[in-house]
Amino acid sequence: MLDHPEEYYRHYYHYYRRRLAPKVDVTIVILVTVCAISVFQFFSWWSSYNEAINYLASVPKYRIQATEIARQQGLLNKSKEKGKNRRSKEEIREEEEEIIKDIIKNKIDIKGGYQKPKIYDILLFQILLAPFYWCKYIVWYCWWIYCFTIKGQEYGVEEKLYIIRRYMKMSQSQFDSLEDHQKETFLERQLWIRENYEVYKREQEEELKKKMAMDPRWKRYRRWMKNEGPGRLTFIDD
Repeated sequence: MLDHPEEYYRHYYHYYRRRLAPKVDVTIVILVTVCAISVFQFFSWWSSYNEAINYLASVPKYRIQATEIARQQGLLNKSKEKGKNRRSKEEIREEEEEIIKDIIKNKIDIKGGYQKPKIYDILLFQILLAPFYWCKYIVWYCWWIYCFTIKGQEYGVEEKLYIIRRYMKMSQSQFDSLEDHQKETFLERQLWIRENYEVYKREQEEELKKKMAMDPRWKRYRRWMKNEGPGRLTFIDD
């Protein structure tokens, strides 16, 4: 210390930093983080699902169908009460709204990013069930190789749709959100065959180019890019 007094406080700081540093298990930190993310995921998915239900309840097509089903089941007749049990119009309207939403939830299968959340889809359960999913995938892959590569069996409908989905690079939820007539078109055009899919892909790209060429907003954008350009700098001498 006498030879190097300037280093005294530095060593003093390092000593107490190690001695008084909180000892937290990394496993606990990771577990708490995963649980927090999982809770956020679940409530976020529920919020998206409720937004989808509220939107469908505002669409006349679905609202009229749900109202008709509610009348057939006698659910809306309960709101017409008299005497002491009579309620305000606001309470009746709120009850009818909840009845319509419940019917939409039960009758309409929402797919894609707004589908009804499942607890097994959150991060925590995905991590816990990862070994099971891996084993399941390995068994499925061996079955696929044995049936269609070794034995040369013909593809079924599910297998054809799986190959088409892989070609399109879509997730399962994205593919499920497509309309049934679109999937039927894929099967009719035999898109599980690579050559047919490439032809279909080029057709879609050409169609998209035509739509963009006819779109007024896209025309304005191209005109702006030609005349102005993105972030062009001009220096003007005074």
